[in-house]
Amino acid sequence: MQYQIIPVTSYQQNCSLVWCELSKKAALIDPGGDIERLLSAVDQHGLILEKILLTHGHLDHVGGAKQMATQLAIPIVGPHKEDLFWLQSLPQQAEMFGFDAAIAFQPDHWLVDGENVSIGEQQLEVLHCPGHTPGHVVFYHARAQLAFVGDVLFQGSIGRTDFPKGDHEQLIQSITEKLLPLGDQVTFVPGHGPCSTFGHERKHNPFLTGD
Repeated sequence: MQYQIIPVTSYQQNCSLVWCELSKKAALIDPGGDIERLLSAVDQHGLILEKILLTHGHLDHVGGAKQMATQLAIPIVGPHKEDLFWLQSLPQQAEMFGFDAAIAFQPDHWLVDGENVSIGEQQLEVLHCPGHTPGHVVFYHARAQLAFVGDVLFQGSIGRTDFPKGDHEQLIQSITEKLLPLGDQVTFVPGHGPCSTFGHERKHNPFLTGD
């Protein structure tokens, strides 16, 4: 499996273009905006974009999803149904944060913990990791030892929990019980900022070490 991180919107949200080398089929994880830039990257690699994957319902992660899905006639997959209220509030989110107008939508398929999502010959395991939002999911590729964690965990930090239905204790539980057990060697792509490994964060992240 191959991937390219493409920061989008004024929030520099890490949209990830992920693809299967054998089939050239691809998915975009969290296309928050800058649609033409994302589609240009798909074309540059000669890929077939077959679906959009969403980690959670915040605007900077989903802002371009509905337009792109409609334009290309491809499905939107995820997040967990507990984030429905965030997707329904997209017009209000856009107005609040100064984004272009956004319309509410629902994905073609809600995800649940333990489900697998295919990208060509590749499989991503779905981990429901609430806390930042109640319906947040993480996508994990076991063979590549790689996780796309959205806004659950960052290098040296964790996701905010002061938004509606955020829960700090639940977020820490998601990290310690769902992500860290995957192994210290696992690299993760966060929703913002540089990549890291679970091992590095377990040892040095002050939100996890208690420092």
